[in-house]
Amino acid sequence: MGAVAGIERHQKLAQIEQLRSKVRRLEQKPGIGAELATHEALGGVVQLRAGGTYAADSLSLAMLLLAGPSGAGEWTAVVGVEDFGAEAAAEAGVDLERTILVPRPKDSWLEATAALIDVVTLVLVRPTGRVTPTVAEKIGARLRTRGAALVALGEWPRADVRLRATEPRWVGLGNGDGHLRARRMVVEAVRGTAPPRRTALWFPAEDGGMRRVLEPVKGIADLRKQESA
Repeated sequence: MGAVAGIERHQKLAQIEQLRSKVRRLEQKPGIGAELATHEALGGVVQLRAGGTYAADSLSLAMLLLAGPSGAGEWTAVVGVEDFGAEAAAEAGVDLERTILVPRPKDSWLEATAALIDVVTLVLVRPTGRVTPTVAEKIGARLRTRGAALVALGEWPRADVRLRATEPRWVGLGNGDGHLRARRMVVEAVRGTAPPRRTALWFPAEDGGMRRVLEPVKGIADLRKQESA
């Protein structure tokens, strides 16, 4: 019995040490204003920073923002996104083993978001109702204190940067007898009253990944003109 008790005690101590190690890693967060890893496809368009708030108009774009810090080894969380696809997230570069999912917080989304800001580097949230400027400011203050960042799926008052996916265009369909192979879209990032920054992405590319289009960004009218030439 003594030997068995000794083994059980050793196992419990090992588990406690593992938990302590996880907590220490969670507490090692970037300082306020520090640059966070940003997906290379968004380079030159947006730079994630600790303490910042970012609003995205689509889940695919929000996943891309999440993928930067997550792929670099940071802990992230997703709140209120029931249709969060694990496979799509992994393909975008999200490390699911370091991602905390709270898919159905209902009316407690704000409390869940605030609690997770304390322990992860970036929180992706889809609010279940209207976010007031007062609530946004309180969350912003918490982000700055904790050195975390927030990506809101949808509207978020006074967001530092607003990103939207525009001009989606699938290629490969031909005259109806082909197969969808890749999607080209333009991402616009707006900070305050500054002119928007734009970049074209293959999202997804033919190989299933995502990357920037090497050609200059063109408007949809330019693309149609090019096709008809």
